[in-house]
Amino acid sequence: MRIENDIKLDYDDVLIRPKRSSLTSRNDVSLERTLKFPHAKTEWTGIPIIAANMDGIGTFQMAKSLSNFKMMTALHKFHKSSDYKKIIPEFTFITIGITNQDEEKLKQIAETQTPKFICIDVANGYTERFVAFVKKVRKDFPKSIIMAGNVVTGEMTEELILSGADIVKVGIGPGSVCITRKVAGVGYPQLSAVIECADAAHGLKGLVCADGGTRSSGDIAKAFGAGADFVMAGGLFAGHDESGFKIMTKEGKKVMEHYGSSSARAMKKNNGGKASYRASEGKEGYVEYKGSVKNTVEEILGGLRSTCTYVGASSIKELSKRTTFVQVNRQLNNIF
Repeated sequence: MRIENDIKLDYDDVLIRPKRSSLTSRNDVSLERTLKFPHAKTEWTGIPIIAANMDGIGTFQMAKSLSNFKMMTALHKFHKSSDYKKIIPEFTFITIGITNQDEEKLKQIAETQTPKFICIDVANGYTERFVAFVKKVRKDFPKSIIMAGNVVTGEMTEELILSGADIVKVGIGPGSVCITRKVAGVGYPQLSAVIECADAAHGLKGLVCADGGTRSSGDIAKAFGAGADFVMAGGLFAGHDESGFKIMTKEGKKVMEHYGSSSARAMKKNNGGKASYRASEGKEGYVEYKGSVKNTVEEILGGLRSTCTYVGASSIKELSKRTTFVQVNRQLNNIF
């Protein structure tokens, strides 16, 4: 047993300090980035925000809507291989786990179209089995852009990049409907995880995706300021027309379902129930119905532009270079 004594921070623990800026308008800010991938040997240009691979979020409808903004979607892993016979919207990750069935599904999809973006998603990215699977997918799909996770430490970020991942997904427990930290006692404060994993990845010319814990556009800005190349969000994209869920009425308000991928609800729907050896690590609940995702996207992008003007960054790429975090008293921060 050992204890690390250095301070680790979540998004709520910091604010971004304003700096002198030569920008005259939020409209001067470019939110698109051109990123290079170390293994796929290709480039991508777009707004590096990804809708999470969750039920009600990682849908084909969401992917179609977000692609209009040059934003990305990671389809949830429970789509059938036959679903992919339709045209996959641009900027879309095909998400799989690491079972034999996942491997077979990916092969079936590849019979009709070579996957451009692959997301290999597990809750625990620290197993030897996971690393071996990433290596195998890289061997089978050398030209695909592979995102793999989740992890929260620099050394595992490096191992995944060396094993074939172009992007490492960072985050254990920060999501609004994730209770891994409570159930398993495992996790890492998200801001510090992003900073440390980004530093490790960039040393190998790899990239990171900050996954979870972003409850506002300000949190997304903090993730980019911490060095994230992509930011994945779940709760922010829940409750929209693109979810595929029914609109319900609770206490006189229109709502939609929103639950974690490891919740009992998700396991019952997608796996027939929770295995006896598992614990539920996700919450179940409802979020306010928000209409078209277009309205939310405009608010998120407007918030990001505002952040950039406050620190004098003309683009998201410059944001990490222009960001200085100020640690705040958590009790005082809850007031704002």
